[in-house]
Amino acid sequence: MKNTALTDTHIALGAKMVPFAGFNMPVQYSGINDEHETVRTGVGVFDVSHMGEFILKGEKALDLIQKISSNDASKLYDGKVQYGYIPNETGGIVDDFLTYRIDENTYFLVVNASNIDKDWNWIAKYNSFGVEMKNISDETSLFAVQGPKAADALQSLTDIDLAPMEYYSFAKGKFAGVDNVLVSATGYTGAGGFEIYVANEDAKKVWDAIFEAGAAYGIKPIGLGARDTLRLEMGFCLYGNDIDDTTSPLEGGLGWVTKFTKDFVNSANLKAQKEAGIQKKLVGFEMIDRGIPRHDYEILDADGNKIGRVTSGTQSPTLKKSIGLGYVDNAFTKEGSEIFISIRNQSIKAKVVKPPFVK
Repeated sequence: MKNTALTDTHIALGAKMVPFAGFNMPVQYSGINDEHETVRTGVGVFDVSHMGEFILKGEKALDLIQKISSNDASKLYDGKVQYGYIPNETGGIVDDFLTYRIDENTYFLVVNASNIDKDWNWIAKYNSFGVEMKNISDETSLFAVQGPKAADALQSLTDIDLAPMEYYSFAKGKFAGVDNVLVSATGYTGAGGFEIYVANEDAKKVWDAIFEAGAAYGIKPIGLGARDTLRLEMGFCLYGNDIDDTTSPLEGGLGWVTKFTKDFVNSANLKAQKEAGIQKKLVGFEMIDRGIPRHDYEILDADGNKIGRVTSGTQSPTLKKSIGLGYVDNAFTKEGSEIFISIRNQSIKAKVVKPPFVK
């Protein structure tokens, strides 16, 4: 199992550590509900250094990205970030990922921790363009500083003007006395904030500086448990739960980042699927009766027939009710549709709602 540069720091802070995507990661410190509330109303810091980072460089770097990505990276400009997914050849998803345009010939890709090797090999397989590829995952640390007070808490550490930074943009500059730090505003919590990419050797210095600068704003370390409840309240997909190698991106609600104006891996088949019409869809739902939905629980109709399955579920700390995501047959995708979750052999009533759950 791999450690991040700050594993010892998390243990010293009293974090409960768990294996996640091959890494020893903090799942919680003070408790998931407390940490969740901290991010929703104040500011908290996640160590998400398990994520993967690749650099693609060369005159044909954009051509390679256009081939492997569902989205149209030609729309990017320097300092802009784009969300997309890597389609496989059989109708599923290799991974979802972010593309950062550093300059015309240099792109920075951020991928999920569990898929680093898989994504690297997949992109390399399609690299007939002579693009220089560099995997910097093992030497890069990543902190997500999230919450409405994030800009105020961090501004004293950098010459980058944080408050006006647009969603899905980034800048490079000095941060906590370290040169050439990449700061982005992509977020996975819906609470606003920033991601700080630094070399491992600077990780502890930057982490400590963030907590010193944020002390006046009640900054706290946040674990992966609250990260999951926060992203689920926004209806954000988690690879391995809501989307994977076997799920259709169109059924998974990723049609908005599927651009048929270009040719990419499996685009013809996905276009045919879109034209034929999908048979099921990923929807949000909230429980009407008491019960917490969990991954792979069956979704039923009023007569007890199976109409789908839960992909993510939790008790929402903000709403104080249970919420979830799941695939259901087309007839049940309309907002307000009554569905039932099979929990311990009982049909527990729920209704389909449109994410985000927390507006």
